[in-house]
Amino acid sequence: MENERRMAVLIDSENVSPKYVKYIFDEISNYGIATYKRAYGDWASRTGSGWKDIMLKNAITPVQQYGYTQGKNSTDSAMIIDAMDILYSGKVDGFCIVSSDSDFTRLASRLRESGMLVIGMGEKKTVEAFRTSCSLFKYLEVLAEEEDQNPEISREEVEETIFKIIADNDANDKETTVGELGNKLSNRHADFDVRNYGYSKLSKFLDSMKALRLEQHGNNILVTLAESEVPKEDVEKIAIDIVSKAKDHKMGLPELKQKLERRIPNFNIRNYKYSKFSQFIKDMEGMRVKNNTVERKDKG
Repeated sequence: MENERRMAVLIDSENVSPKYVKYIFDEISNYGIATYKRAYGDWASRTGSGWKDIMLKNAITPVQQYGYTQGKNSTDSAMIIDAMDILYSGKVDGFCIVSSDSDFTRLASRLRESGMLVIGMGEKKTVEAFRTSCSLFKYLEVLAEEEDQNPEISREEVEETIFKIIADNDANDKETTVGELGNKLSNRHADFDVRNYGYSKLSKFLDSMKALRLEQHGNNILVTLAESEVPKEDVEKIAIDIVSKAKDHKMGLPELKQKLERRIPNFNIRNYKYSKFSQFIKDMEGMRVKNNTVERKDKG
C-alpha cells in the first residue's frame, strides 16, 4: 500500500525462542510492512537451536555476533548500532525490538525521541522500564495464545482510564472515537492489549461495558456514556429509603451500593457520569457521607 508504515524488525535471538517468530510477524503486519528483518546471535555456537529453518522460512537475515568477552552481551551492542544506522538512513517509520532484555530501554527511548513508532515484544519477565520506554509493548505469550494471561493492568484500571478520557473530551465539547481511545490507552499503558482481557478487538471490549454506547458515524465509531433508564432523582429516593430503614438511619457505602444494585437493574454510577460511588452519594441533597458511612442529613 502506498502509505503503509515501513518497519525494521530486530530480534535478539539470545532472549527469544524461534517458536514466537510467526506471531511476531503476524502482529507487526497490523502496523506496517517489515522492510528490515534481522536476528542477532552467535550462530556458530547455536547449531540445532531451531533458528536456521525459521530464518529461511521467514526471510530473516542472520547477523553473526561473536561473544568476544565472557559475560558481555555483544549481541545487544550489534542491535543498537544497527538500529541507529537504520534510523539515520531515513528508510523506516518505526521499529520492532524483540527482546526481554532491559538493555534496550535507552535505545527505545532514543528512537521515540526521533519520532519513530517503537513496538517492543518480549516475554512476561520483561522489566517495566523497557516496556514503558516503547510506544507499544506486546507479550509474546499473549501473541502465541499459549495460556490464559493475567494482565499487568486490571480491567478496572483500564475502565477508569476510558471514562476519564471520555469525561475530558465531554468537558471540551469533543467527541470520542474508538481509534482515539486505542491511541490514548496505549500512550498511558504501553503494554495494554485487549487480548489480555479475552477480546480480539477494542470495539468489542468497549461494547462489553454496559456504561458505554457505541455508534457508527461515517468511518468512525463514536463512544459515549450510556444514559441510565432510571433518573438520578429516583435513585436518590431509593437510596434515602434504603438508609432510612437501616439502624440509626445510616450504613456503610459498600452496603448501600450493593442494595442499590439489587433494587435497580444494571445500576452503574458511570451512567450518571461519576467515577466514584462516594461522590455520587455526596452530591445527593438528602445524604451525608463521613468515614465511608452514609446517613440522612435530617437524621435526628
